[in-house]
Amino acid sequence: MELEGSAMASVVETTVFLSFFNDMPDHRQAGKVAYPLDEVLLLALFAVLAGAEGFTDIARFGARKLAFLRRFRPFAQGTPSHDHLGDLFAALDAKAFQRCFVAWVASLTGAPPELIAIDGKTSRRSGRKGGHDALHLVSAFAARERLVLAQTKTSAKSNEITAIPALLDLLSLEGALVSIDAMGCQRAVAQKVLDKGGDYLLGLKGNQGALRADAQLFVEEQESCEWRDVRTTFHQSVDADHGRIETRRARVLHDLGWLQERHAWPGLRALLVIDATREAGGRIERERRFYITSSPLAADRLGPLARAHWAIENSLHWVMDMSFKDDETRVRTGQAPENFATLRHMAANLARRASGRDSIRLKLKTAAWDDAYLATLITA
Repeated sequence: MELEGSAMASVVETTVFLSFFNDMPDHRQAGKVAYPLDEVLLLALFAVLAGAEGFTDIARFGARKLAFLRRFRPFAQGTPSHDHLGDLFAALDAKAFQRCFVAWVASLTGAPPELIAIDGKTSRRSGRKGGHDALHLVSAFAARERLVLAQTKTSAKSNEITAIPALLDLLSLEGALVSIDAMGCQRAVAQKVLDKGGDYLLGLKGNQGALRADAQLFVEEQESCEWRDVRTTFHQSVDADHGRIETRRARVLHDLGWLQERHAWPGLRALLVIDATREAGGRIERERRFYITSSPLAADRLGPLARAHWAIENSLHWVMDMSFKDDETRVRTGQAPENFATLRHMAANLARRASGRDSIRLKLKTAAWDDAYLATLITA
């Protein structure tokens, strides 16, 4: 099939994108492969960008969009059925797919992001009663760039402690700050981040009971003497939106020699205390949060970074649920749930990087309506 002009340019760009997945193992017998793996991956990604929520949707997209797909690859045998797609993604090596995904995202971001937020999410309908558990993914998210960097599967939220080091092994952390909630506040996690050239910012709660109690006592003692005995930095921010006013006071305590002597925590340099006050509807709520960190940053940098961690909830988990219907997915067989989650993260990254100020939801709807726009999500 001869391609000219803009169509040829699209093929070149798409080939560059797919080149990161050239090393994907394909265990099918070579002489019996009707649907090359690169075509299947391209079909699935286009379909997810256009709103596909499962393999039946992808198969229908392929059948209706064959002429569009042939702008990018031959698709000599057409497109596979939903059963064929389900079998292929169930058998596809999820770890290899993940490694290719990580390499692709690294090419988009270049240097490691300033803040890498790590958190887990369960795809609630991906399990079966009496069968395997629902898929729980721990994801690494570039908070400022709003890009998924990597993800790894674990059987339950309680197993995030073992999944986080495996996820960190996939990432380049040189110069980055890695933020994790209290579940990841573990010595092994802190040491892993340091070994890879990054700094950590870890939520401190009851799972580190003695350290948490000592930190709270120290803060209260210093607070009572107006911080005269310790070097601190301070930063305050106020946000007002929809009748709600939130004031956040961040204080970093930089002299923690005695705490380090008592607990010998890897690389511990400072303690961050955030006091948040929320006023709405005549009610006032107050909350105090503690973080430990290996970073030397002052409060004016560290406080906003601690807040930026929650972008993983608002700009990843929420988007997965509301725009990609993650909690509604019924993909359940073999390695298909993990592979489909990787497809959704690829689609989210591409939509996020697309030009314009539309929401992710509107970009996906436009992709479903407009082939030219859908093509630009891949080729831009």
